[in-house]
Amino acid sequence: MQVLMNLVLVLQLLTALVMIGLVLVQHGKGADMGASFGSGSSGSLFGATGSANFLSRSTAVCATIFFVCTLALAFMANQRSTAPAGESVLDRAAPASAASSGAAAVPAAVVPAPIAAPAPAASK
Repeated sequence: MQVLMNLVLVLQLLTALVMIGLVLVQHGKGADMGASFGSGSSGSLFGATGSANFLSRSTAVCATIFFVCTLALAFMANQRSTAPAGESVLDRAAPASAASSGAAAVPAAVVPAPIAAPAPAASK
């Protein structure tokens, strides 16, 4: 199950990066208006409007894969939980160490030593 979850996570990360790249490569709607009046953007790799269909569909495919991977990861994470059906996190008992004392248990090595007050200066 862990290997499958890692594969889905890698696929999700790759589709996210590809989708970011595809969105950054696309032109806005204002760029098409400039190309129709003879702007220099019509000499691009796909032509003035040739890239719109390819990039739009590629972005839609990447978004769909990303969405499916997100749902799959959420489903797998929910299946991994060990809580019985119908039990909330709030219904679970607190650990015994925190419940037995009012304050949180702190090891002695973590607690700093008190700082000694400076000695008062002798008056003449």
